[in-house]
Amino acid sequence: MTNRRMHSAEFKRDAIQLARTSGNLTGTARDLGINASLLRKWMNAEQAQGERAFPGQGKQSLTPEQQEIQRLRRENEILRQEREILKKAGGLLCQRNHPLRYQFILEHRGTYRLDVMCRVLEVSVSGYHRWRRRPVSTRTQQDALLQQRIRTVHLRSKRRYGAPRVHAELRAEGLRVARKRVARLMRLGGLRAKGTQRRVQTTDSRHTFPVCPNRLGRQFKVSQPNQVWASDITYLPTREGWLYLAVTLDLHSRAVVGDAMDAQMPTALPLAALHMAIGRRCPPPGLLHHSDRGSQFASRLFQEALARLGAKGSMSRAGDCWDNAVVESFFGSLKRELYDQAIFETRLAARQAVFEFIEVFYNRQRRHSTLGYLTPLEFERQAAVA
Repeated sequence: MTNRRMHSAEFKRDAIQLARTSGNLTGTARDLGINASLLRKWMNAEQAQGERAFPGQGKQSLTPEQQEIQRLRRENEILRQEREILKKAGGLLCQRNHPLRYQFILEHRGTYRLDVMCRVLEVSVSGYHRWRRRPVSTRTQQDALLQQRIRTVHLRSKRRYGAPRVHAELRAEGLRVARKRVARLMRLGGLRAKGTQRRVQTTDSRHTFPVCPNRLGRQFKVSQPNQVWASDITYLPTREGWLYLAVTLDLHSRAVVGDAMDAQMPTALPLAALHMAIGRRCPPPGLLHHSDRGSQFASRLFQEALARLGAKGSMSRAGDCWDNAVVESFFGSLKRELYDQAIFETRLAARQAVFEFIEVFYNRQRRHSTLGYLTPLEFERQAAVA
């Protein structure tokens, strides 16, 4: 007659945790030299009764208060994991496609508990294991390779790109792939474009300077370069204080043709951006320059500079940001894509980051949805030879 093997409460808990971590109950039981049905029994008891499931030796007895604290900690950890899983994979619940959910579970096994992920994603643990035992399909292998390319493009854009621009970049590299497939794989990989930033009012229209009529009239589609420019001012937060940015855009290609930065917002700031644009583009007389009604643009110095250029002024209606929507959209993209839930330590760091964003990324690399996902300078080159 053989002696019955006794297992301590600590052994049982460790065995259960190992089985959950590995995701292979049978293999774990075999490695531990116990019966799989016994390990399954322990797991069911632990899930149903918690700490009371294993009152045997091997674990230091706890007071009722300590037991309650441990229980609350476990519940809080499970709730935290559930919230994170829903945030990352909640969209999969809208799709009747269990393999996508299983793929998410596989990719996050090292982060979350298997039983928690299965419960949140409304699939069974046994179903997940059956899916794991199936041969890897050709489509799955292709998705894995494609996801690596998507991740490379996303990181190359410094996590600024969402699915549409990642898709356009892949197509430009010669890869034929559907946009929905790119979006699906980005969701599975937890890849997304950067979020929005808070706004600060930078326009001071309470002045006595004369204002120009709105000659642009929201006609943002321009057939030739150097026909219509648009300007505005925004802020960049740093730990040293605000850094203000003035830009001038050519509405033909959305390219930034002039920019200037300063710790304050004097009239000289947008004037410096205008002078940079003039030096780069040498526009012919008849240029239309649009801005808001801010005192910097309505000032005598700025209007005299436009007059010497032979340009006509145009200004948005009071309180209507949509009249200058192209520049507002640029500022939104800059703040969304430049910041990563943090502000710059110094104004110098912010200046360097903005310079790189405009001159290296935005004008030459960033694919613009309005331009058929060409970059601004690519669009100008194609228009010049058309």
